[in-house]
Amino acid sequence: MKVSIITVCFNSVATIKDTIESVIGQGYENIEYIIIDGNSNDGTNEIIRQYADKISFYMSETDKGIYDAMNKGINSATGDLIGILNSDDIYINNRVVSKMVANIGTCDGIYADLVYVDQFNLNKVKRIWRSGQYSKGSFKWGWMPPHPTFFLKKECYDKYGNYNTLMKSAADYEFMLRVIHKHKISLSYLSEIIIKMRVGGISNNSLRNRIKANRDDRKAWEINQLKPNFITLLLKPLRKLSQFRI
Repeated sequence: MKVSIITVCFNSVATIKDTIESVIGQGYENIEYIIIDGNSNDGTNEIIRQYADKISFYMSETDKGIYDAMNKGINSATGDLIGILNSDDIYINNRVVSKMVANIGTCDGIYADLVYVDQFNLNKVKRIWRSGQYSKGSFKWGWMPPHPTFFLKKECYDKYGNYNTLMKSAADYEFMLRVIHKHKISLSYLSEIIIKMRVGGISNNSLRNRIKANRDDRKAWEINQLKPNFITLLLKPLRKLSQFRI
């Protein structure tokens, strides 16, 4: 199975090297590595070019945001299975892609667990996201898989569409709600931590952004003509509280 790994970045000079080496260091041989840069001006592109012989497709141009860049990567991908690794994230070891391929079986997609780590000390764990097994209706109880761990077959993107860029920071939630809950793709779960994710994120870095993200989450249900439970959108952030390490 050919696996396309997509990294999107913008002014990521401090972290992009770690991400690239995390991907090219994977033991799985049939990887197509795609990097979509948003016309960085901080030296990010100079680092990327140092790995030109390891990168299958590279583009640097102005985009309309992170999910527009992801869509460019998806449209350029030729792999059977697509994974997205953000420019400040790394795979936890060199066996991640191999394990995801080995465990997807006949399913459409597969997800796993991740840890949030200190941005300067990748061994300092701040939060552990244990996904748990998906069951029908889990989204109504505030569940969602960690987006960076979500690998999906290309045919599902072709069938159900890419990320809705109008959804802003909730585009990953809307996409997974659409393909998993609405269209009921088949899912496999690897109960292992596969990604270290630096703390931060555009939907969680302030109370104001968290309130806006909650409104966008509600819109994700509406545009898919779905009805959440009365407590769904409250449970979604509350489920995260148990993930933090004191």
